[in-house]
Amino acid sequence: MTTFKVGYLIGSLAKESINRKLAQALIRLAPEHLTFTEVPIKDLPLYSYDYDDEYPPVARAFKDAIAAVDAVLFVTPEYNRSIPGALKNAIDWASRPYGQNSFTRKPSAVIGTSPGSIGTAIAQQHLRSVLSFCNSPQMNAPEAYIQFTHELITDDGDVTNEATAEFLKHYMTEFHQFIVRVYTALPKDA
Repeated sequence: MTTFKVGYLIGSLAKESINRKLAQALIRLAPEHLTFTEVPIKDLPLYSYDYDDEYPPVARAFKDAIAAVDAVLFVTPEYNRSIPGALKNAIDWASRPYGQNSFTRKPSAVIGTSPGSIGTAIAQQHLRSVLSFCNSPQMNAPEAYIQFTHELITDDGDVTNEATAEFLKHYMTEFHQFIVRVYTALPKDA
């Protein structure tokens, strides 16, 4: 079976982000046919089309990293009922200039955690809208709005609630199957 390289983006810039913990848990629970590499967003300058002719090295490296993976996993908090500005900025860098979109036909999935009872539902809907424009096929189900409770996930990525661990494992299995389906319908070399 083919192994797919997944780039993951964490929408929070905070070192102690609960979404970083969630990302670590997802990696631990993922099927063996998925490998992961974080594609960091924290050092990107604000995007401007003034850079389109000559990207700064950090932005070029980011764009190339997105282009190099088989799929993208977004793990994001919700800020003011939307996605964090740093995440939107990163998407702008990877999708520009026009006609050079690194997300085109690249499978993606969206998940996030928050202490609030609706998790990151609204941010995820906003992110899905942006990814639709970027022509990234999205895993639409299962949806995953994780309410973070104290010690739900350890710093090492262990999920302490058995039901949550099973759900996240299922989510990652579904993501793997989704990637397979996308590349069956849209082969990379087509």
